[in-house]
Amino acid sequence: MQLNFNITTDSIFILYGILGILFLFQLYYILFVYGKLSRFKVHSFQEQDDLPPVSVIICASNEEDNLKSFLSTILQQDYPQFEVIVVNDNSTDDTKWVLEKYKSEYNNIHVVEIKAHLRIKNSKKFALTLGIKAAKYEQLVMTDADCQPESNLWLREMVGAYKQGTEIVLGYSPYFKEKGFLNKLIRFETTHTAMSYLSYAIKGDAYMGVGRNLSYLKTLFFKGKGFNSHMHIKSGDDDLFVNQNATASNVNIAIHPNAHVYSVPKKTWQSYYKQKGRHAGASVIYKRPHQWMLATQLITSILFYIFLGINIAVFPQVWYITAILYFVRYIIQLLVFRPIFIKLAVKDLLIWLPILDVFFYFYICLNGLFNRKKKIKTWK
Repeated sequence: MQLNFNITTDSIFILYGILGILFLFQLYYILFVYGKLSRFKVHSFQEQDDLPPVSVIICASNEEDNLKSFLSTILQQDYPQFEVIVVNDNSTDDTKWVLEKYKSEYNNIHVVEIKAHLRIKNSKKFALTLGIKAAKYEQLVMTDADCQPESNLWLREMVGAYKQGTEIVLGYSPYFKEKGFLNKLIRFETTHTAMSYLSYAIKGDAYMGVGRNLSYLKTLFFKGKGFNSHMHIKSGDDDLFVNQNATASNVNIAIHPNAHVYSVPKKTWQSYYKQKGRHAGASVIYKRPHQWMLATQLITSILFYIFLGINIAVFPQVWYITAILYFVRYIIQLLVFRPIFIKLAVKDLLIWLPILDVFFYFYICLNGLFNRKKKIKTWK
C-alpha cells in the first residue's frame, strides 16, 4: 500500500514553521543559557589566606571497598583546619572496622554510627542531618564514599569560593572515564546536567547542585529547617536543598580542575536506569518556574529531533532546509560546548556529540519522565 501525501505550500509552511520555532528555542538555550558557562572565566581560590575551618560530611552504607579506596584522599587534603565526619548508616559489611582503622591513623576523622531500629526508616537525609548536627564548623562540604577529589587542593577551591553573601557553593563531579558507550553516555549526561545547573547559577537562578561535590553553611541548613519539607522523598538531599534555599545572590560556583570530584560510574544499563529513576523523583517538587524551565528545555529539544524526522519524511524534496537547520544548530552547539567541555574535563566527548545528544534526550530524559512519580525505597 502506498501512502500519498498531499503536499501543499501551507503544509510546508506549517511544519517548517514549527521546526523553526523549535530551532529558535534551541538557540536560546545554547547561546543565552549555556553560553554563560562557555564564557565564564575559571578562577582558582587555592592561594586564599585565612580560610575558615570546614567540616566534610560523608554518608556511608556498606561502603567498605569505596572507603578503602577513596577516604584517604579526603583526609589528606592540603587545608589548614578541617574535620571529616563519616556517618555509618547501619552498614552490615566491614565499614565499621575500616573506619576504626582510619581513626587510628588520622586525628581529623569523626564517625557517627546509626543503628538499625524497627521504628525508624533511615534515609540519606536522616544520616546527613545527623552528620551536620555533629559538625563543629560553619562551612560544610558534602561528598560521597565513592568519590575522589582530583587534587589535594579540593577543599581550598570549594571553601575559597565563599565571598561576601555566599551561602552555597556548587561544585562539579564527573565520573571516571572507562571503556564502552554506556560510560560515554553517563559522562555526557553528567556534563549536560552540570552545564545546565552551573549556567543558571551564573545567571543568578540556581536550581540544583549535586551532593558529590556541594558546600553550604550550617546556619543556612538550620535556618531553612534542613530537609523537613521533603524528608518524605528519598532523593533530593542535594538538588532540593539548593532549589529551596538558593537566591539570586547567595550562590557561587567552583569549577577549577582542582575542585573536581570524580565518582565511580554505574556498570550496567539496569543499574543506571535505576539511578536516574531515583534522581527524577525529586524534580516534581522543584519551584514551579524551574519545573517549567526544565520541561520547556526538554520538550523543545525532543520535538526538534522529532520534527527533523517528520519534515525529512514528508518533504524529501526540500531536505536541504531540514539539513541546514540541523547543521546550523550543531555548529553553534559545538562552538559553545567546546569551551565548556574543556572546563569540565570531557573534551573527548565532543566527537560523540551528535549521537550522545540524541541519546541524552530520548533515553535519559524519558527515563526521568517515566520515573517521576515512582516511589523510591532506598537512598543508594
